[in-house]
Amino acid sequence: MDNAEIEHWLEELRIEHGDLDEVIRALVEAKHHDSMRIQRLKKRKLKLKDMVAKLESQLIPDLDA
Repeated sequence: MDNAEIEHWLEELRIEHGDLDEVIRALVEAKHHDSMRIQRLKKRKLKLKDMVAKLESQLIPDLDA
């Protein structure tokens, strides 16, 4: 996977992460009764964050000592 593909994928993941953040915030503010749904969304958001961090680390060039 080249850097352009990684950058594109990163952008999509960041958008989804932001969307999930908005949905979670709205559900919490509305005192939504389905706490399991909120927990699943939070878990998905955390997985996205981890995926973003992993992809960002792939963009850092390797430096030989």
